[in-house]
Amino acid sequence: MNKLQNGIFLDRDGVINEKRDDYVKSVSELKIFSYVAKSIKKLHDLGFLVVVITNQSAINRGLMTHNQLENIHNTIQENLISSKTKIDAFYYCPHTPDELCFCRKPKPELILRASDDLNIKLDSSWFFGDSESDIIAGKSAGCKTVKITNKYNLLDAVEELEKNITK
Repeated sequence: MNKLQNGIFLDRDGVINEKRDDYVKSVSELKIFSYVAKSIKKLHDLGFLVVVITNQSAINRGLMTHNQLENIHNTIQENLISSKTKIDAFYYCPHTPDELCFCRKPKPELILRASDDLNIKLDSSWFFGDSESDIIAGKSAGCKTVKITNKYNLLDAVEELEKNITK
């Protein structure tokens, strides 16, 4: 049996990159925040796996394809790898809210799936997200949660977590 690990689950849009009202549908629309690589590297240094959990209804709305989403995620990875870090896994829901699927946040299904796949111990893990659905999903899965805002970004949250862990 593999050892259980601690994880940090991150929403994508608004946490890793700028959110757009019309969705991030292509690499050209992707604007990664400058502090993301440093934040993720710190999380790895603290012993966490880092997993993105994201709703991507633009796929089933016909605004982009699974391949376009994969290109966006590959671009995020390339940006991080050049800073000697990475996202350990990406999980996404392609469904629209009216499809009533099991994987769309605020339901915790993708977090639970990632936990099973990666042996993540949920009660010592965190969900960092910028929407109420992120916080609900994280709590429903048994994680601690942190709300990301314009005034409290990912790096702020990581540095506070680091202070609390190293006390």
